[in-house]
Amino acid sequence: MNKDTHFGFEKVLSEDKQDKVNSVFTSVAENYDLMNDVMSFGLHRFWKKIMIELAGIKPNSKVLDLAGGTADIAKEIHLSFPNTELTVADINAEMLLYGKQRSINENFFKNTSFCQLNGEMLPFSDEYFDTVTIAFGLRNFTDKEKGLSEMYRCLSCNGKLIILEFSQPQNSTFSKIYDWYSFNVMPIMGSIFAGDSDSYRYLAESIRMHPDQEELKENIIKAGFSNCKFYNLLNGIVAIHVAEKN
Repeated sequence: MNKDTHFGFEKVLSEDKQDKVNSVFTSVAENYDLMNDVMSFGLHRFWKKIMIELAGIKPNSKVLDLAGGTADIAKEIHLSFPNTELTVADINAEMLLYGKQRSINENFFKNTSFCQLNGEMLPFSDEYFDTVTIAFGLRNFTDKEKGLSEMYRCLSCNGKLIILEFSQPQNSTFSKIYDWYSFNVMPIMGSIFAGDSDSYRYLAESIRMHPDQEELKENIIKAGFSNCKFYNLLNGIVAIHVAEKN
């Protein structure tokens, strides 16, 4: 029997969600980094730097960056750890194409490979990676629990999982302001800067359907991880979850 899931606020068949998400990111790929700058006022760059600091990457680590198509995180890692073996993975071909070209143009292609895949079915050996990072991608998974289990499988003993994702603001007044911005301003900005308001409306809705900080922590632990902590940024609009495989 086919199961239902959500695509933003819309209920869809689980088997259809992947294609719908892929369509969104095909639409926004060309302007994705620009829109991140515009909509976060550039703060996403700061958040990703914090994520990388918390990852505890070592000079010769093997790192998997999931949903990392445009390779902005891979670039930051390469700048600090040029000998790290980096695998940038994304479900969307257009995002990966942009990231691969960027790695050539900005000279961080050394030790960096690109792989199109579904994060719920990782084609890697058990315990291959020392670190798995994923920024603003987990909420787009059809089956988050399955994705987390695959991340656990691919991590080596004492490996780290780092998840940067939109979450739940901790202040009710701030939360109302954030909701107004998300549903009134983001689609308009998407229309102006990317010619696509619907995709950014979906992105706002997908944030609201994603587990909050505590629920995501429980899901991470359920997948087998230990020592899971989270750090709220900007009053919890964004949270970074850090966990280990022991």
